[in-house]
Amino acid sequence: MTTLTVTAKGQVTLKKDLLQHLGVKPGQKIEVSALPDGRLTIQAAARKGSWEDAFGCLAGKTDKVATIEEMNEAIAKGWAGLL
Repeated sequence: MTTLTVTAKGQVTLKKDLLQHLGVKPGQKIEVSALPDGRLTIQAAARKGSWEDAFGCLAGKTDKVATIEEMNEAIAKGWAGLL
């Protein structure tokens, strides 16, 4: 268990290993829920966005151009757990 210190402003800083455990990186948000027994739950906030936000994120990363057939094959293998 990790013990954190509350500052005079009432703030708490999560240690790097806890943020890594949550999968949170700088600039991302976390959600905290108060439970009735005086405890809190904390988790990484769900990222909001659309598929269009990811469109083109791999552009320029490789010279390989996949055909529709190659993409469909990769998708099928991924769903089958073969990748």
